[in-house]
Amino acid sequence: MERIVEQAFLYDFYGELLTEHQRQVYEDFVLNDLSLSEIAEDRGISRQGVHDLVKRCDKILGDYESKLHLVETFLDTKQKVRNIHELIRELLTAALDQDEQIEKLQKMEALADDILEHL
Repeated sequence: MERIVEQAFLYDFYGELLTEHQRQVYEDFVLNDLSLSEIAEDRGISRQGVHDLVKRCDKILGDYESKLHLVETFLDTKQKVRNIHELIRELLTAALDQDEQIEKLQKMEALADDILEHL
Protein backbone atom coordinates (compact mmCIF):
# COMPACT_ATOMS: atom_id res chain seq x y z
CA MET A 1 0.00 0.00 0.00
CA GLU A 2 1.30 3.45 -0.88
CA ARG A 3 2.73 5.18 2.19
CA ILE A 4 0.46 8.27 2.07
CA VAL A 5 -2.65 6.07 1.76
CA GLU A 6 -1.46 3.96 4.67
CA GLN A 7 -0.88 7.08 6.77
CA ALA A 8 -4.35 8.37 5.91
CA PHE A 9 -5.98 5.07 6.89
CA LEU A 10 -4.05 4.94 10.16
CA TYR A 11 -5.06 8.51 10.90
CA ASP A 12 -8.71 7.81 10.07
CA PHE A 13 -8.82 4.88 12.47
CA TYR A 14 -6.57 6.06 15.29
CA GLY A 15 -6.12 9.82 14.87
CA GLU A 16 -8.42 10.65 17.78
CA LEU A 17 -5.92 8.96 20.07
CA LEU A 18 -3.28 11.60 19.28
CA THR A 19 -3.05 14.87 21.17
CA GLU A 20 -4.67 17.92 19.58
CA HIS A 21 -1.26 19.33 18.60
CA GLN A 22 -0.17 15.99 17.09
CA ARG A 23 -3.45 15.74 15.16
CA GLN A 24 -3.14 19.25 13.73
CA VAL A 25 0.44 18.76 12.54
CA TYR A 26 -0.20 15.25 11.21
CA GLU A 27 -3.33 16.41 9.35
CA ASP A 28 -1.41 19.26 7.79
CA PHE A 29 1.32 16.91 6.61
CA VAL A 30 -0.70 13.85 5.55
CA LEU A 31 -4.15 15.13 4.62
CA ASN A 32 -3.46 18.74 3.62
CA ASP A 33 -0.17 17.89 1.89
CA LEU A 34 1.73 20.81 3.43
CA SER A 35 5.52 20.68 3.48
CA LEU A 36 7.48 20.41 6.70
CA SER A 37 8.63 24.01 6.19
CA GLU A 38 5.09 25.30 5.70
CA ILE A 39 3.87 23.55 8.83
CA ALA A 40 6.87 24.77 10.82
CA GLU A 41 6.20 28.35 9.76
CA ASP A 42 2.46 28.09 10.49
CA ARG A 43 3.01 26.51 13.92
CA GLY A 44 6.06 28.52 14.97
CA ILE A 45 8.27 25.46 15.43
CA SER A 46 11.36 24.20 13.65
CA ARG A 47 11.23 22.11 10.51
CA GLN A 48 13.11 19.39 12.40
CA GLY A 49 10.49 19.57 15.17
CA VAL A 50 7.73 18.98 12.62
CA HIS A 51 9.70 16.11 11.08
CA ASP A 52 10.22 14.48 14.49
CA LEU A 53 6.54 14.93 15.40
CA VAL A 54 5.35 13.35 12.15
CA LYS A 55 7.70 10.40 12.66
CA ARG A 56 6.52 10.02 16.27
CA CYS A 57 2.88 10.07 15.12
CA ASP A 58 3.66 7.46 12.45
CA LYS A 59 5.12 5.23 15.15
CA ILE A 60 2.21 5.79 17.56
CA LEU A 61 -0.39 5.05 14.87
CA GLY A 62 1.58 2.05 13.62
CA ASP A 63 1.80 0.68 17.16
CA TYR A 64 -1.97 0.94 17.55
CA GLU A 65 -2.46 -0.90 14.26
CA SER A 66 0.00 -3.65 15.22
CA LYS A 67 -2.04 -4.27 18.38
CA LEU A 68 -5.60 -3.71 17.14
CA HIS A 69 -5.45 -4.53 13.39
CA LEU A 70 -8.46 -2.32 12.59
CA VAL A 71 -7.10 -1.10 9.23
CA GLU A 72 -6.08 -4.62 8.24
CA THR A 73 -9.53 -5.97 9.16
CA PHE A 74 -11.26 -3.13 7.30
CA LEU A 75 -9.24 -3.67 4.11
CA ASP A 76 -9.70 -7.45 4.29
CA THR A 77 -13.46 -7.08 4.76
CA LYS A 78 -13.63 -4.57 1.90
CA GLN A 79 -11.86 -7.05 -0.42
CA LYS A 80 -14.20 -9.87 0.59
CA VAL A 81 -17.24 -7.71 -0.14
CA ARG A 82 -15.72 -6.89 -3.56
CA ASN A 83 -15.32 -10.64 -4.16
CA ILE A 84 -18.95 -11.25 -3.22
CA HIS A 85 -20.01 -8.44 -5.55
CA GLU A 86 -18.00 -9.96 -8.41
CA LEU A 87 -19.54 -13.39 -7.83
CA ILE A 88 -23.04 -11.87 -7.88
CA ARG A 89 -22.22 -10.06 -11.13
CA GLU A 90 -21.04 -13.35 -12.63
CA LEU A 91 -24.24 -15.08 -11.54
CA LEU A 92 -26.38 -12.33 -13.03
CA THR A 93 -24.56 -11.95 -16.35
CA ALA A 94 -23.18 -15.38 -17.21
CA ALA A 95 -25.03 -18.38 -18.53
CA LEU A 96 -23.99 -20.85 -15.87
CA ASP A 97 -25.21 -24.37 -15.34
CA GLN A 98 -26.70 -25.30 -11.99
CA ASP A 99 -23.43 -26.72 -10.59
CA GLU A 100 -21.54 -23.50 -11.42
CA GLN A 101 -24.28 -21.44 -9.82
CA ILE A 102 -24.16 -23.55 -6.66
CA GLU A 103 -20.36 -23.26 -6.55
CA LYS A 104 -20.52 -19.45 -6.77
CA LEU A 105 -23.23 -19.30 -4.10
CA GLN A 106 -21.11 -21.48 -1.83
CA LYS A 107 -18.14 -19.14 -2.32
CA MET A 108 -20.33 -16.16 -1.44
CA GLU A 109 -21.59 -17.94 1.66
CA ALA A 110 -18.01 -18.78 2.74
CA LEU A 111 -16.92 -15.15 2.26
CA ALA A 112 -19.94 -13.87 4.19
CA ASP A 113 -19.28 -16.37 7.00
CA ASP A 114 -15.65 -15.25 7.17
CA ILE A 115 -16.69 -11.59 7.38
CA LEU A 116 -19.19 -12.30 10.13
CA GLU A 117 -16.68 -14.38 12.07
CA HIS A 118 -14.20 -11.49 12.17
CA LEU A 119 -16.69 -8.78 13.12
